[in-house]
Amino acid sequence: MTHNSNTPMILGFSEYAAQTGRLAQAAGLPCSIIDIHHFPDGESKLTLPDKLPAQVIVVRSLDHPNDKLVELILAAAGARQLGASKVILVTPYLCYMRQDKAFHPGEVVSQPVIGRCLAGQIDGILTVDSHLHRVHRLADAVPVADAVNITATDPMAHFLQKTVDHPFLIGPDGESEQWVAEIASHYGFDYCVARKERLGDRQVKISMPDGDYQGRNLVLVDDVASTGKTLLEAVKLLTPHRPASISVLVTHALFVDDAETELMDAGVDNIWSCDAIPHPSNSIELAELLAGTLARIIRSAS
Repeated sequence: MTHNSNTPMILGFSEYAAQTGRLAQAAGLPCSIIDIHHFPDGESKLTLPDKLPAQVIVVRSLDHPNDKLVELILAAAGARQLGASKVILVTPYLCYMRQDKAFHPGEVVSQPVIGRCLAGQIDGILTVDSHLHRVHRLADAVPVADAVNITATDPMAHFLQKTVDHPFLIGPDGESEQWVAEIASHYGFDYCVARKERLGDRQVKISMPDGDYQGRNLVLVDDVASTGKTLLEAVKLLTPHRPASISVLVTHALFVDDAETELMDAGVDNIWSCDAIPHPSNSIELAELLAGTLARIIRSAS
């Protein structure tokens, strides 16, 4: 495939092709899916369009990152070899952001390592609800000229308004408060935030604030569901209050191992997520949200 236009072009990967296609349509840009051949030893050979415009947008969500980062770096470097002078990365889920300090002696602080690695290949980055804690600016984690971290709270709020009757939003821990409060502010939803004590990767202790949960449509809201243990503990505390329903709404649906099944078995009625990571729970498309910000990044990179 040859592309001779000066119009920016989107390059995607097969596992995220549907979301990439929706983004291309919303942005009004041409799109091509990168061809990947895996050699018997596990190495990847990538084939891109043989001519590329000055600006290329590479789209890949970085869940299961250890399998994806090398191919992403090859794609960005290959785009430059084939004519691109500016490479923008759209990664709705950005990996390796939680480890921004050494919590115990000898731990590798991975956030700046991966951030600098990406920054060496790209000129701009666009992500959604990145899991930032002590480092609050995406540009400090990924040092590029245009580092943009947008939030999905707007489409999430509209989804709840259309889907749930008088939802009561609950943040399962203090880290979720920024998302819960922002979503609640759109339509004046009731909300509260629980307190969490983390005892390990898969063990947490939750303290739920006093509230009238009986007969309410409760929605647990968070940016990411990984093991789901925090959400699960919250559900166990809420179920005895006999709510009308309990739902889960997250930006990023990782749900490793049996997390989703455990939540449903505990009494969760609905699990909803944005399509930042492909998952059966995807209910909210982010293409329009991403396209608007991407247009600004493209203009600034021109």
